[in-house]
Amino acid sequence: MKIKLLGVPLDLGANRRGVDMGPSAIRSAGLSERLQNIGHEVIDMGDLTVIAPEVQTIEDPKLKYLPEITKTATQLANSVTELLSENDFPLVLGGDHSIAIGTVAGVAAFLKPQNKRVGVIWIDAHGDMNTPETTPSGNIHGMPFAVCLGKGVRELTQVAGNFQKVRPQDAVLVGARNLDAQEQRLIRESGITVFTMEDIDRRGIFEVMAEALEITNLHTEALHVSLDMDALDPQEAPGVGTAVRGGLTYREAHTAMEMIAASKQLGLLEVVEVNPILDIRNTTAEVAAELVESALGKRII
Repeated sequence: MKIKLLGVPLDLGANRRGVDMGPSAIRSAGLSERLQNIGHEVIDMGDLTVIAPEVQTIEDPKLKYLPEITKTATQLANSVTELLSENDFPLVLGGDHSIAIGTVAGVAAFLKPQNKRVGVIWIDAHGDMNTPETTPSGNIHGMPFAVCLGKGVRELTQVAGNFQKVRPQDAVLVGARNLDAQEQRLIRESGITVFTMEDIDRRGIFEVMAEALEITNLHTEALHVSLDMDALDPQEAPGVGTAVRGGLTYREAHTAMEMIAASKQLGLLEVVEVNPILDIRNTTAEVAAELVESALGKRII
């Protein structure tokens, strides 16, 4: 298929600098060449323009850099909708996880005129389900899943249109192991399906992903996968801003991606939170590129 690669060097949603270099790091791991070698046509669209935080001002400590993140999310949503309308496959490289506000909104806006829904598999150590009322940090990268479900400030929930982008029955969180206290309540009340690392330990990644795919594909027309590299254990992916021990192993992550590829439902893939400043010899970016390969069809034999 024709893959359009788009970088979003946004690091306004997080505390630690460095994820703005994530798209370049993943590219330098040979992503385009890897995908071409398994038969895809790859066109690199470059990066969206994002102004660095050093020249920005925080207007609201509970919603840091809200106007700037809203602008970037809107640009990204428009780009995703346009790519989908041209029958291209958008592959989005972050940047912090707040970019998902734009990617998910773009898919949802493309499907809405057709009365179709998007399913979301959110692979992450964190819930990203905070709101301005519950956030302990004010960092918007801790809020995008809530925004996609229609929770949060209007500036973000109304990106690409005033409608709820994802229905909770179409959304699954995989790999959670570090949730804020109030966020736990929000997740329980949200109606989404959650598979924690405890579930993966007990049931195995194959059974968990099989159920996740069944849920997200039941009433939807496209699958959006949002892969936060901190879902992996720090031994596998050390270059992330919010590392938490006890994550997915290398093979568990690949199994998840291989099952996503086998479902034939994937409509958009984004990879976020690669931080080269914290990485070791570009290890995390290399793993990210390998996981993208698996999600887009690479097989062992």
